[in-house]
Formats: sequence, C-alpha cells, structure tokens
Amino acid sequence: MQVFEKNSTIFKLLSDAVSEGIIVVNEKQQIVAANMWANDMFGYDDEELVGQPLQILIPQTYRKAHQEHIQSYYQKHEKRRMALGRSLFGLRKNQEQFPLEVGLNPFSLYGNTYTMALVIDITEREKIVENQKMITAALDAALNGITITDALQPDHPIIYANAAFERITGYPTEETLGRNCRFLQGQDNNQEGVKKMWNAIEMGISCRVQLRNYKKDGTLFWNEVSISPILDGTGKTTHFVGIQNPITDRLLAEQEIGHLASIFDESLNEIYVYDAESLLFVNVNHGAQKYTGYTLAECKKLTPLDLKPEFTETSFRKLIAPLLDGTKEKIDFETVQRRKNGTTYPVEVHLQSSRVNDRQMIIAIILDISDRKNYTQKLEKTVEHRTKQLEKALETEKELNELKTKFLSLVSHEFKTPLSGILTSATLVGKYKKEDQQEKRDKHLNTIIGGVHHLTHILDDFLSMERMEKGKEVYRYSKFSLSKLVNEVVYNANMMLKSGQHISYPQNIDDVSIYQDEKIADLMLTNLLNNAVKYSPEDSQIDLKVDIMMDKIIFQIKDLGIGIPKKDQKYIFDRYFRAENVLTTQGTGIGLNIVKAHVENLGGKICFKSTEHKGSTFTVELPLER
Repeated sequence: MQVFEKNSTIFKLLSDAVSEGIIVVNEKQQIVAANMWANDMFGYDDEELVGQPLQILIPQTYRKAHQEHIQSYYQKHEKRRMALGRSLFGLRKNQEQFPLEVGLNPFSLYGNTYTMALVIDITEREKIVENQKMITAALDAALNGITITDALQPDHPIIYANAAFERITGYPTEETLGRNCRFLQGQDNNQEGVKKMWNAIEMGISCRVQLRNYKKDGTLFWNEVSISPILDGTGKTTHFVGIQNPITDRLLAEQEIGHLASIFDESLNEIYVYDAESLLFVNVNHGAQKYTGYTLAECKKLTPLDLKPEFTETSFRKLIAPLLDGTKEKIDFETVQRRKNGTTYPVEVHLQSSRVNDRQMIIAIILDISDRKNYTQKLEKTVEHRTKQLEKALETEKELNELKTKFLSLVSHEFKTPLSGILTSATLVGKYKKEDQQEKRDKHLNTIIGGVHHLTHILDDFLSMERMEKGKEVYRYSKFSLSKLVNEVVYNANMMLKSGQHISYPQNIDDVSIYQDEKIADLMLTNLLNNAVKYSPEDSQIDLKVDIMMDKIIFQIKDLGIGIPKKDQKYIFDRYFRAENVLTTQGTGIGLNIVKAHVENLGGKICFKSTEHKGSTFTVELPLER
C-alpha cells in the first residue's frame, strides 16, 4: 500500500481518465487503490475503499465461489475476463446487488505483485437485452402480420416476419426472409394499390392500401397493408415496417350488408323499425316514405301514433304488450294509415319484436289494402298477392336482423384501427433506445395516447347517449378555470393532428373562471375540435375563439376542411347520420347529436355555417349560471 501512497497522484490522474471502474488489489486481496468511477459505482467516498478487503464488494452468497476463482487465477496468473460465461454481481455500500463484468490484469511494481480489475456496471445492458426479448415476444403475439424490410439493401428484402405473417400467408419464415414483399402478389402486380405503395416507398412516406394477395397454396385473400418508414438520426430512411391485416371476410360482409340494405329499401311494402320504449321510428324504407309523404328525417321524429289516428298511446301500448313480454311472436291487425297531407288509406299491419343488444325494437310491415276494401271482386287475388308479399317481407325482415348483427361487427372496426395503431407504436417505440431518438419515441407515444383518447371518446359518446335516452343524465354545475379546460382539450386534440396542422389558441381566457357543467363543456369542445382535425387537410389551421359576455359564453371552432354538402346540412345533428363525403372516414354519427342535446339541455344553442371543400364554422352559446 505504501507503494501506491507514494504514487497516488499519478494513479489518480491516469485511472480517473478511464471511463471504467478500476480497483487494484494486492496478493492478500486487500484494496490498495480505486479510481473515482469505481468509488461512484459501489457508492463509496474517495479513498474510503483503500485498505478494505475486496470481499466487501462481493455479495455474501457469491464470496465462496469468488474465492475459488481467485485461487484459479493466481495459479495461472494471466490477463483474462473473470468468470467468463457466468453472471457476476457486485455489492454497493447500501447493500444493493448489481450485475457487472470484470477484467483482470496482473502486474508487478517495485517487486510486489498486484491485480488491476476493470469493472463495468452492465445493469442497463441487461435491461436492454430483456426489453429486446419482450419486444420480440410482443411482435410474435400480434394478431396482425408484421414485416420489417431493409431500405438500404437492393430491392428492400424482408429481414423480419412475425408468426402472424406466416399464419396469414402460409409461408414459413425461412421462405420469407431475404425476399421482396411483392412475391405475395404473384403475377397480379398491376394493381393500383401496388403502385401507390411503391410511390410511397420511393418518397419515404407512410401509406395504407388494399391488395389482392395470394397464400402459398394459391388461395386469394384481400390484404389491408400499412407501411411506415423508420428514419435514422440524419433523417434517412433505413427500414420500412409493414402491417398486414386480412380483410376478405370484412369485404364480403360489406357486400352482403349492401345487398340486404337494398332489399330493405326497395321493398314495395312499407317497413318501419321503431324503439319499443320511446316508440320513435329508428328507420323506415323507401316504400314507407313514398306512401306517407314523409322524409326519413321527418319519420325519425314521429311515432306510429302520428300515422294511426284510431289509436291512443295507451291502446297502442296495450296492443304491443304481448310482443314485449314474449307471449306472442307476431301481431296482425287492420287499421287506417294517415299521410302527411292528412288523407288516409286502409292498411294491414304486421308487427314483430326484435332486439339489438339491450334495446328492444318493433318491426312493422304495412300493406296498403285499398284495393281489398274498394273492390270486393279482387279480394281473393289481392289476399293471395299480399300474402306472397308478406312472406317475402318477413324473409326480408329476417335478413334485416342478420344485417344488424353484421353492422355491429363493423362498428368494432372503430376500435380495431386505433388499437392496431397503439400496438404498432408500442412496438416501435421500444426500438428507439438512444438519447437522440427521444423525438421519435415521443411521436409514437403521442400516437398511443391519441388512440386511447379516441377510444375513450367513442365509449363516452355511447354512454352519454344511453344516459340521455333513459333520462339519467344529471348536470352538475361548478366554478372552474376556463384556460385549464381549453388547455386539456387542445392538448388531447394535438395528439390527433395531421402533418402541418395547427390549432390557434384563444388569448383572452387567462384567469377567467366560469360557472357551468365542466364535464359537458369538455365533451362539447372535444367533439367539435376533434371533428375539425379529422375533416381538415394537412398543413391547415384550426381556429378556436372564445367570447365572454355578461350572461353567456360563445365558443367558435373554424376549420378549412372538406365542409358539409348543402343537401346534408339539415340532417347533420340527426343521430347516426353521416354526410356522404365522410362515409369512408372513421366515425359513429352520434357525436354532434349528443353535443346538440347537451347544449340545449343546458339552455344553450349550437349552429354552424359550412361550404363544401372550404370548411366549417361551429358556434356554441352557453349561458353563464351564477
């Protein structure tokens, strides 16, 4: 130790310049020197380790094995790594164990033999290895096919394919790696989706396309493919991640639903679907609109009592009670139907009960029997003809029930798409491990947060709609900070922003508190702002303005998006209605209906101005309670 005390300054200068921990021990396994990195690693002060036995740095359970390693080392006395191939652990001053690597280097000084140990804390390395194992397991557990291609190699070969890709395509991993993804199209490569995808690859951007692909056995299947570039620190595209989602069943279901909807709408009979509790019409076919003179939107505000002057609400509910309690499967009767212009005509009514989730519906098939009443001679032929029509209509009604079931399965797509985005981003965020990749990690984390908010808003809308229908919605007034509310809504909307989009924030709301229902104000602003983001193009601005008056507050959300077609504007607040220019965009068609109902229940009003292809401005007025 006296040798190192004499040369401590030189040792300190040299050893502190090395990034690893350095510990020097003599033949008695006594520590004679330690640099600052070693002191910091084991939690000791400068010079505190000098003179201590090496055993204090080794966990109790490993000391016996360590002693055997030391004896073996002194027999060979050569430069080597300690316990190669086995795990080593150190012991900090606070008794915390941690994994490490040790390299042993013998040397002599002034006739004495010493061993210098280079110690490296590998805690972070172990975490990275464990994370990599978890990421690989997550990718293999994914339901969607996932591939990664190398954009720096010629023809972009596949370098990774998960288990789902093998299950979807039938190609084992060894037959997939090293090939370009085009092998899934076979000779059918002259598809618009293929061209769009390769253009996106050339430009280094993301895209989503639908392709005809072929399994290994030659079976055709439709594949919804999403590709996204992975960039290095310089912004250069190094890889592409591809997500494969087989959609053959969905496309077939959509075609069948379209066919069933056509049968429902084109039937010559009047077909009505109304809620068994409220009696409000949910849907009516074209025949019903033609016979009564009401439009679909007008019908949705009516009940059977508006069309049947012979019934009161009490007598009608008594009539349908056996359907609701299950004692009867069908009810038939004759009555008089009243048109919009006040004229009437005799009808034969057939009622059946149906259920969608927890909501009980009544299906009414109505036949005009004017000919039967006015022309006795034609009674027999009319009955025969109407009977056939009834059988056909009942068949259509059964198909309609199947249509509803398939429609509910399509609604699940509203959840599947953001969930798929969340899974993809959660997978990719683990690949950015360097400090300078925080921006990329933030991007994927924002995608995850945005997807979660999107799902939360859908569930909130359905729950809010159910509460209002059952009369259970309770409004709770409180005093709250307007800037805090707007900040939270804008922050959440920012998660959904497209490239180049920007939300203009109101500047006149600092230190302003209002007395209203905070939850409903949040729901209203969130719906309107999210719609503005969703239906606006990239590189566009969305303006949020707030005007505060003595007795009311006015919110205005203005966008430069696709706008609402003029013919659709009068239906825009109707439940489940979606304008024809957004049918391919995600949405449930209930957001604006819920916002309008809440705003009016709070004593406010909502209106809008919109021009197709130029944008929309929604204005909401809420009274300020005191």
